[in-house]
Amino acid sequence: MNTDMIKFDQQGLVPAVIQDAASGTVLMMAYMNSESLAKTLETGVTWFYSRSRRALWQKGETSGHVQKVREVYYDCDGDTLLVKVDQTGAACHEGTFSCFSRRLDGGETERDTSAAADYKPAMTVLYELYNVINDRKANPKEGSYTTYLFGKGRDKILKKVGEEAAETIIASKNDAKGEILYEMADLWYHCLVLLAHHDITPTELFAELNSRRK
Repeated sequence: MNTDMIKFDQQGLVPAVIQDAASGTVLMMAYMNSESLAKTLETGVTWFYSRSRRALWQKGETSGHVQKVREVYYDCDGDTLLVKVDQTGAACHEGTFSCFSRRLDGGETERDTSAAADYKPAMTVLYELYNVINDRKANPKEGSYTTYLFGKGRDKILKKVGEEAAETIIASKNDAKGEILYEMADLWYHCLVLLAHHDITPTELFAELNSRRK
């Protein structure tokens, strides 16, 4: 890919705005130099240049919150990049899905929208759980229920999805909110296990749901 049209500044850097491809949420802004841009295009995941450490770094290399690149755009002046990604987990190091979660007028942040002290945005929770499930798939752990499911295979996973769906129906028939939440959580967990079995990410599911709104 020809990147000659990109205008790097005097420090050899260009700002890159990172956007979630499925939701359109602006996730973060970081800097790239020619080397990190080349690695981003080559590997399909985002690489940036740290001005403080003066070194390249891959987003999610240690946290697992990797950004898989879908498309890269540049603006009319060629001095800013827009990178559309499939975001795994939280983009912000503080645990929010987006770094842009604070309002200038002093409004609530994503973390403030629930009274629970350990509140996390829904997408962050789902991605964190999916990451744990994927880790159990790749690195089986003795005594882990998730490892047990993967060991038994697809038929066992499908059976559990069916069982949890039935239990959710019963809870709804009973008009029992607590039971509905409990059974629905079990159902969602087993659905995430099924997605992981097929190597399908939550982002792909969100993209499918988003496409139905158009």
